Amino acid sequence: MNDHHSMTGGRLLVDCLIEQGCDRIFTVPGESFLAVLDALHDSPGIETVICRQEGGAAFMACADGAMTGRPGVCFVTRGPGATNASIGAHVAFQDSQPMLLFIGDVDRGMKDREGFQEVDFGTMFAPLAKLVLRIDDPKRIPEYIARAWATALAGRPGPVVIALPEDMLLEEVSGITPRPAIARPAQAVCPDAMGTLMRILEEACAPVAIVGGAGWHAKARKHFTSFAERIGLPVAGAFRRQDAVPNSSEVWAGNLGYGPNPKLVERIKRADLVLVVGARLGEATTDSYTLITPEHPGQIVVHVHPDPAELGRVYRPDLAICADMAEFAEAADLWDDDIVPFDAGREAHKEWLAWSSPQANGHKLDMGQVVGTMRRELPDDAIICNGAGNFSGWWHRYWHYNGFPSQLAPTAGAMGYGVPAAVAAAKRHPERTVVALAGDGDFLMNGQELATAVQYGCDLLVVLVDNGAYGTIRMHQEREFPERVSGTTLHNPDFAALARAYGGWAQRVESNADFDTALAEAKDRKGLRLLHLVIDIEQLSAGGASVSGLRAKAKG
Repeated sequence: MNDHHSMTGGRLLVDCLIEQGCDRIFTVPGESFLAVLDALHDSPGIETVICRQEGGAAFMACADGAMTGRPGVCFVTRGPGATNASIGAHVAFQDSQPMLLFIGDVDRGMKDREGFQEVDFGTMFAPLAKLVLRIDDPKRIPEYIARAWATALAGRPGPVVIALPEDMLLEEVSGITPRPAIARPAQAVCPDAMGTLMRILEEACAPVAIVGGAGWHAKARKHFTSFAERIGLPVAGAFRRQDAVPNSSEVWAGNLGYGPNPKLVERIKRADLVLVVGARLGEATTDSYTLITPEHPGQIVVHVHPDPAELGRVYRPDLAICADMAEFAEAADLWDDDIVPFDAGREAHKEWLAWSSPQANGHKLDMGQVVGTMRRELPDDAIICNGAGNFSGWWHRYWHYNGFPSQLAPTAGAMGYGVPAAVAAAKRHPERTVVALAGDGDFLMNGQELATAVQYGCDLLVVLVDNGAYGTIRMHQEREFPERVSGTTLHNPDFAALARAYGGWAQRVESNADFDTALAEAKDRKGLRLLHLVIDIEQLSAGGASVSGLRAKAKG
């Protein structure tokens, strides 16, 4: 870069992102950041993915950050753009995923007048982001971008929001250059703490590990799997962290969250040592803080997390280890103490294999058998993307997550995440099979991003499960207020016709034979493919819940 040439703040901002390693942004354009869009026109190093709604764009950035381990980047405009995108910040925060959300803002001279679309972003995003910044001086853009990037990555990763006044982006600056690329600081594990952990493990009779979360990536996965297999330690995945360890591992014990294997639940309740690595032990993972209680009498809890603010926040740790996930996992893998291997790892894996094998349930379109067909026909490392709803439970229970990353699913339980995440995955990993899972209610939260998928030639398969209802809420409704159906019934479009209208290939599926045929045809095609699965509302969950069963239980 020539120091003598002047440039706009927008141009400098894009140069700073390139320096940090950003190669793709997701956006819905706004007049408030035209200077950035103009700079992107001349920046082949960054691909601009044009989205159809800011919620979809923000979800794509969330998913991109989850896959790369560096911040996913989203640009939206103020007011309506920011409010639509706020769901992505919330998901990135609860998922502990790095993300930058840039918001074009009102001119500096108009601030605090409540001008057109003006919102106080510092107040609005305070509980939704790690940090909210506003850049008023274009000369400080390199400083702010470096700080935002570093904050999104450090400790417990998460979203950083950066407000960009429109006139600041248009102002010319000269002699300013980007700061060099920032690497995530990787804190090594304290050898004394590691020695203490190994002594605790040696004395344990029934240990179990719960893994996956902040800063977990391929290196952490490799080393922790090796360590756990060496000592026969059963490894459970925290909620929607099922790809943290290859499910083919001889010590994989299954996943926690909604509808876990009762045998895994009992194993954790009986454990004398719980080793928590990366997970926060959130509400879903711990069944509302009851599976392991914050005081956990009779159990030793060792909590390993990269952020000191999470250690001791909710749970009382007997040993707290603040370390980078990969550094901890590698140290554990290379530790030379001879711990006598436990039999529990293989036992837990056998229990999971039985639990994750679909059994016929008699429905015309049996969802367990659908997942079984997908396991036989699709690659082992397929990336499975889903939003929120009971439909996802069949894959959480029966799919074997063996690739990494292979599960893109919001721990925040946000609907509409699956399709945008699948677009991001198809862009990031075009060599892999990408599947978006959606319920009928879930799909129509962000189904418009099928247009983005087609625009960019994404190869992705959408499996849409349609029971004509907000099924999860209907299940809770039948449990609490049986036979009083209110606010949960949906009248849906012809989803197959809708997918064809977007330019995709689609089939309606009403039986398992239909599904087997349709999936075989979908496998031989490229681009957007959608299978519209029509199921009976009676088939409410992977755990076997049914409308009739819940009503009978209420009467019984």
